[in-house]
Amino acid sequence: MEKKTHIAVIPSAGLTHLVPLIEFSKRLVQLFPDFHVNCIIPTLGSPSSSSIAYLQTLPSNIHSIFLPPVHEKDIIAHQNDQPVHIAVQIQRVVTLSLPYIRQELESLSSRDGLSALIADPFALEALEIASELNILSYVYCPFSAMASSLYLRAPMLEKTISVEFRDLQDPIEMPGCVPIQGRDLIDSLQDRSNIVYEQFLERCRRISHADGVLVNSFSELETETIKALQEEFKGKPKIYPVGPILQSGLCSEQDINGSDCLKWLNNQNARSVLYVSFGSGGTVSQDQLNELAFGLELSSKKFLWVVRAPSKIASATYLGFENRNPLDFLPEGFLERIKGKGLVIPSWAPQIQILSHKAIGGFLSHCGWNSILESIQKGVPLIAFPLFGEQRMNAVLVTNGLKVALRPQVNENGMVKRGEIAKLIESLMEGEEGKEIRARMKDLNDATANALSEEFGSSAKILCQMALKWKNFGGIEK
Repeated sequence: MEKKTHIAVIPSAGLTHLVPLIEFSKRLVQLFPDFHVNCIIPTLGSPSSSSIAYLQTLPSNIHSIFLPPVHEKDIIAHQNDQPVHIAVQIQRVVTLSLPYIRQELESLSSRDGLSALIADPFALEALEIASELNILSYVYCPFSAMASSLYLRAPMLEKTISVEFRDLQDPIEMPGCVPIQGRDLIDSLQDRSNIVYEQFLERCRRISHADGVLVNSFSELETETIKALQEEFKGKPKIYPVGPILQSGLCSEQDINGSDCLKWLNNQNARSVLYVSFGSGGTVSQDQLNELAFGLELSSKKFLWVVRAPSKIASATYLGFENRNPLDFLPEGFLERIKGKGLVIPSWAPQIQILSHKAIGGFLSHCGWNSILESIQKGVPLIAFPLFGEQRMNAVLVTNGLKVALRPQVNENGMVKRGEIAKLIESLMEGEEGKEIRARMKDLNDATANALSEEFGSSAKILCQMALKWKNFGGIEK
């Protein structure tokens, strides 16, 4: 029997950080059944039921290890009882879990002979442990090559730009990327006085110590960006575009088949419905919720809206759960007025199955990278409505780079008004611009299929190269 090759993966806290690494692991063991993946999982509080249910669906050669949970009071105490930014929370959970991460890695290494460690960008402190144990170390970047470029180049930008990035008048030009305004860079770079800023730069510096960076994109999608990265970082870290790594779904077939929203879609005409969702953790303010509701109503187009209770903090539900009923926050009479035209689903819906449905003609999205890749795979054009994190960077990419999205104008108060929303919906769903976007999205859809081909796909070839390296690595000098 052929000896198994053992690797470890370390996500950071939250389902949205767990899923990308698990999906990568599933792709790896699908192509190479002799690999065994140990997923070491830090958590804030007890693991969520959705995380547990998701992990129970995995093949036997992916093993999950939940670490002792970090408690919220420990994070709050660390920040002197002040509100804690989501990025600080995620980072702190990993830092407090490091002793347990070390313990697991040492145990796995001595027992199974680990070949490689792959860490989430918030779990890079574990790279030092991998180095001590003489294990190959990698960073899995679950976002675009453009956003990955920022991670790799941010320390240099920080040295050459002295003012706040948000105040820059001229766009920033990174090799191979579309020009981007400073205010559209990742949230963590928008305030130099904030602890989030220095923590982000420290993560960026740690990446350079890894043996490689795995990027959830592919050469057919971001050709020039990936080429520029590979040319600039020929040595260490080496760049591996392994995408698109896509979710296969987080719900059972029974749940899917019984879903009211899919039944509703079955009764709609082809490409007649706009899907509206801000991912698993995005929220908008009450005022923006109202404007979105009125904009959808004003557009006269059919829509399926996954609505979440409002908050002034865009990432309010990123690591937690919302107990309030989202429908209670809709404008008075809204649900009555949209009967027959729209369907509102509270909190969650089976996104992949929705995007696959013939009735869907567009997607108003927060521009999380997973959602963008799913849209491309299903050929669904976008309206870019970014909220936090690197989502504004993604919005620039899909709007100005790939040209498969429309992006609304934001007023002086940071709001997108109902008239602007209605105008873009009509343009995407039935205008000439929408037709052009749909044609470009179809081309990207074909490119995605090519990249995913197990025999000839670019991503499969790169994974083969990495797998061969891991199989041959015997714990000797790198």
